[in-house]
Amino acid sequence: MAVSLQKGQKISLSKEAGGDLTQIKMGLGWDVAQSAGGAKKGGFLGNLFGGGGGGGDSIDLDASCIMFDANKQMVDAIWFGQLKSKDGSILHTGDNRTGDGDGDDEVINVDLSRVPASVQSLVFTVNSFTGQTFETVENAFCRIVNASNNSEVARYNLSSQGSHTAMVMAKVYRHNGEWKMHAIGETASGRTFQDLMPAVAPHA
Repeated sequence: MAVSLQKGQKISLSKEAGGDLTQIKMGLGWDVAQSAGGAKKGGFLGNLFGGGGGGGDSIDLDASCIMFDANKQMVDAIWFGQLKSKDGSILHTGDNRTGDGDGDDEVINVDLSRVPASVQSLVFTVNSFTGQTFETVENAFCRIVNASNNSEVARYNLSSQGSHTAMVMAKVYRHNGEWKMHAIGETASGRTFQDLMPAVAPHA
């Protein structure tokens, strides 16, 4: 049974997984918010979605993973502009531009055993490349999955809808020889991970 994280909570990934955890997947999912009363989207929101109904109902959220060393300096970044870390330990499966369907909309695979020893933390972010705010998003979540057996280890549900266009979701980091996860859930603004660096840096 996966642990459901609250904002600010920290857990040991190996303890929650019941053993050594090396291959993980960080899954990110979201849905397009339904307008109140089920009415067709119109006005400002409708314009955001390219006119409301039909195929325009899509939001392009992008998941990124930023690698930091012990001095909180960025080592590398994995995002839709670079789908693989230079050391090969992290692989982004690609951009989902709609949020359609159940389950994970974007997945970042991490081989913890191959993450260089100089890397202290991995910060996961999500941002709206199209500039739509999180007022148009619901049921957003991030989750850690044990890739060896596809079991969910931890899930963090994001309830914060608002005028922000990005979130610093969570951090996976080394502590006393083991990997831990910290649910951050800080709102931010920006279209790419580069825009988010001022908000990300304090959590590195």
